[in-house]
Amino acid sequence: MVQKYQSPVRIYKYPFELVMAAYEKRFPTCPQIPVFLGSEVVFESRSADGAVHVVERSCRLRVEAPGPCVLGGGSWDCWPPRLLQAVTVHPENEEWTCFEQSASLDIRSFFGFESALEKIAMKQYTANVKRGKEVIEHYLNELISQGISHIPRWTPAPVREEDTSSQAGLGDPGSLEVHGPRSTQGPAEEMVGTEGDKLDADYIERCLGHLTPMQESCLIQLRHWLQETHKGKIPKDQHILRFLRARDFHLDKAREMLCQSLSWRKQHQVDLLLQTWHPPALLEEFYAGGWHYQDIDGRPLYILRLGHMDTKGLMKAVGEEALLQHVLSVNEEGQKRCEGNTRQFGRPISSWTCLVDLEGLNMRHLWRPGVKALLRMIEVVEDHYPETLGRLLIVRAPRVFPVLWTLISPFINENTRQKFLIYSGSNYPGGLVDYLDKDVIPDFLGGECLCNVPEGGLVPKSLYLMEEDQEHAEQLHEWRETYQPASVLRGAPHEVAVEILEGESVITWDFDILRGDVVFSLCYAKQAPQPGPWEPGASASGQLMDKGGTLGADYSPVEAPLICREGESIQGSHVTRWPGIYLLQWQVHGPPGNVVEDVLTALHSPGPRCKLLYYYEVLASEDFRGSMSSLESCTSRFSQLSATTSSSSSSQSHSSSLVSR
Repeated sequence: MVQKYQSPVRIYKYPFELVMAAYEKRFPTCPQIPVFLGSEVVFESRSADGAVHVVERSCRLRVEAPGPCVLGGGSWDCWPPRLLQAVTVHPENEEWTCFEQSASLDIRSFFGFESALEKIAMKQYTANVKRGKEVIEHYLNELISQGISHIPRWTPAPVREEDTSSQAGLGDPGSLEVHGPRSTQGPAEEMVGTEGDKLDADYIERCLGHLTPMQESCLIQLRHWLQETHKGKIPKDQHILRFLRARDFHLDKAREMLCQSLSWRKQHQVDLLLQTWHPPALLEEFYAGGWHYQDIDGRPLYILRLGHMDTKGLMKAVGEEALLQHVLSVNEEGQKRCEGNTRQFGRPISSWTCLVDLEGLNMRHLWRPGVKALLRMIEVVEDHYPETLGRLLIVRAPRVFPVLWTLISPFINENTRQKFLIYSGSNYPGGLVDYLDKDVIPDFLGGECLCNVPEGGLVPKSLYLMEEDQEHAEQLHEWRETYQPASVLRGAPHEVAVEILEGESVITWDFDILRGDVVFSLCYAKQAPQPGPWEPGASASGQLMDKGGTLGADYSPVEAPLICREGESIQGSHVTRWPGIYLLQWQVHGPPGNVVEDVLTALHSPGPRCKLLYYYEVLASEDFRGSMSSLESCTSRFSQLSATTSSSSSSQSHSSSLVSR
């Protein structure tokens, strides 16, 4: 595969003629660039009037190749990349000169190692590219020290008409392509053109940050490809660079990812989102997130009080699409703020920081449709806003956080996960000062800065979408498909048997009480119960716990009973101690009576019975242990999440959580 390189435009603040004289002093050898062994002229031609001078040189490069299987572990001399260097007068200042170069390397017939050798050679070639500017400046200083600070400009001489056609054939590509403003207009305009057509090295350093020569080359090549294939508006350089970074500057992969994203943006008119999206008043009141100054590095700071946000209520009140639109608008605003901070602080700022406060996080936030919607949002942001998150600070993480992390972490890119910094202790202000100035730490985190981010809170159920709302009927139907319905009769509890194959797994549950009051319990049993006679097909119906089981012998409670009122949503989790059968039980709340009479009465009378929708899930033991120990490992200060862990603290692992709303 041919290796290619394209440099940015490098600007010398010297006249064109003086730069060309310094350039010629680089040959035939250049001690300042060790990889360059020497050169010889193989073709040279001048136009009759002296306006065009074409020189083609063959050069020898020293390439260090590892391993005896390729080149005997030593140095060798090879033909260089096919090199085209273009020198032009700066389009806005006649006393300045622009210089750029491109190269391609194609090694053939080298015992099957051509591709590897091309990469090695191009890597070593580009490692010396930036020295080129220093070398030219070295020879410029040498000329000036010799008293040569001015070289007369070339002026055209009268040319006979019959000579014009012969001069037109001198455009044969060689090692040096020269265009000046005093010769012809066409080539100079093609090389530099209007502002923005070319990237100069100073602009890259100032606005995009430090890049290696090959990274600069990838940016320029991808940008040029977009100019040719996407007529009209193309993304900003910062946007293109994010996609290159997301794919480790693999040009083809970055191009594919960027093209898919551009199609998505066009299809959903994302470029107009900040002008067209107006969040509902309910979102503005209950979505606990907002922008708050910047971090210590000048990155825009976004604060999300996730623990105070009723994600389930928001999903039911505004729907998943509205939440997704809002998340997209936050990312669009983040990019806009990065550009503003770049101008304000005078250095490249391409990403923003997110501070997530998890105080109040509980199993309510693990509502299954909500987690599914969260994963979808993560996928969209990963695909279309790569490398926009510079750092994510998580503070006041509770013990339930590892459960959430286990669910979402597999869907987060590894590069992004490395930016997560988690703090679960109570002395977080001491850690925050490493990333935030003291005068911007929010008041609710112990700082003195008033933070105007909404506090969130529970969304009133009166604002929930109704099933007759056709726009959201499909989404509501999906929720019903996720959750299982159950009817609970007096004296006939509804039980679900959950088999745990290994200890220290996590059982999570979520249920809504649609009618009546119930008591929820969780017990451990040595054997699975059998379905009872009053509700055929149910997972279990009180056969063990209420009819034939013996407390302490056949089953034992592992969670204290919880009274759940009509209309409440209940979430919880339990970290199991032993393998075996665990029973989730719902029974009617009320004074005990004759079980048989209660059941017969409930079955043959039209009276009310308790109804609920429930969902449960089991998290694997190894996944949960990894998440828990990752959290425990950083209780003293901020630190990156461990990619893999192997142990957990027994004192914290046997925990549970029950939450109602």
